[in-house]
Amino acid sequence: MSIGALDAAAAYGRALGVGKTGGAGIDIGKTGSGGAGAAGAAGGFGNMVESMVGNAATSMRAAEAASAKQVAGKGDLIDVVTAMGAAETALDTVVAVRDRMVAAYSDIMRMQI
Repeated sequence: MSIGALDAAAAYGRALGVGKTGGAGIDIGKTGSGGAGAAGAAGGFGNMVESMVGNAATSMRAAEAASAKQVAGKGDLIDVVTAMGAAETALDTVVAVRDRMVAAYSDIMRMQI
């Protein structure tokens, strides 16, 4: 399964807060069930993924700002390394969740009906 450039751009736009819907106009914050299980109380899996992507984007912006300060001579190298480590960890977490979602989708698609 490959991810197209437009899908990636749409995901990046959602992370920046430009749009609040999925690629096909589907609101990713809605859950299919009427609140059953753990998805009802927490706001759903879509909201969790959306907040993870938002947090990763925020940490990446903080890392960029710290490195820009360092280049300008106004920041500490320790702050840059710490911010870059936090951004890398957040991105690795988002990628791991994405990989697990794709693997689960693939498993579901291979099931016989």
